[in-house]
Amino acid sequence: MAAIEAPAAIAADIQEGRGRYRALARRKLLILALLAAALALSFAVDLAWGPARYGLDQVLLALFDPSTVSAQVRTVVWDIRMPVAVMALVVGAALSAAGAQMQTILANPLASPFTLGISAAASFGAALAIVIEIPLLPVAAAFMVPVDAFVMALVATLFIHFVSQLRGATVQTVVLLGIALVFTFNALLAFVQYLASETALQAVVFWTMGSLTKATWPKIWITLAVVALALPLFARNAWALTAIRLGEDKAASFGINVRRVRLETMLIVSLLAAVPVSFVGTIGFVGLVGPHVARMILGEDQRFFLPGSVLCGALLLSLTSIVSKSIIPGVVFPIGIITALVGVPFFFSLILSNVKRSW
Repeated sequence: MAAIEAPAAIAADIQEGRGRYRALARRKLLILALLAAALALSFAVDLAWGPARYGLDQVLLALFDPSTVSAQVRTVVWDIRMPVAVMALVVGAALSAAGAQMQTILANPLASPFTLGISAAASFGAALAIVIEIPLLPVAAAFMVPVDAFVMALVATLFIHFVSQLRGATVQTVVLLGIALVFTFNALLAFVQYLASETALQAVVFWTMGSLTKATWPKIWITLAVVALALPLFARNAWALTAIRLGEDKAASFGINVRRVRLETMLIVSLLAAVPVSFVGTIGFVGLVGPHVARMILGEDQRFFLPGSVLCGALLLSLTSIVSKSIIPGVVFPIGIITALVGVPFFFSLILSNVKRSW
């Protein structure tokens, strides 16, 4: 009799476990839906906010029934504010996705394109194209700024990747290496600025501050294409990336080629970091804060963590865009300044929490 009851008890436990998993999955899907709704609201507010403020009803009419609003409202919403608002979403999504995967494959909570020097490298590459007009890939001279930014970001990314593979390399080693790269590329950027003409210097300063005000539809489409290319590649490796978070040995025991997945991910991350920087300048800490918020509310499962990071990063930069227009009426602050003011305290809290754990 006991032998008959034992399989029944096991089946009941399995059924209960499946029920808990389904409930957990539904809760995470609900969180993603709430994030998407918050993002839609923030996007609408970003379109409504500015020197001339409109109600959300006017914005919705301008979006879905333009003939019912004045020509002024249509022009402001579609031609002036729409590119900036959309660029905020796309750039935030790209940087947050890049930061999420850097933290995953490096097992480093402080990793992001900004903190590890990849954004600084991309800024230096863009400055080379603007000031000295040196095409790092001569075959792509027509797209010199984004290509130079990508090449320098790729160099920094590969350098970090290979150092992280050395025997004895720790999380602290990678963080210190990233700090060294930030200082190195900032020094090179300052040298290029010293050689620049007045006009070129103004353009380079735009990169160092980070701004969405020069967003255009061609830049948006290019950045969106990069995001659309990268996310399916990340999704294809979702199981492998989730397993890597358990440790390299465990991931390898599941038959995962950890070295290949890590290298492929780092290459995609460099592209995600370089393209936004080449268009809007250096925007820090989005790739650090967005993934951490997503991880706190969704966990490490890449099926939920990756879209959550994308939504959190886009929401963060969209809210920052609103704040940049709200500090002083009629003045739009560079968005990189606002993200730094938000990100630095968060960065300090992460460092202090890691120090407490080490003790």
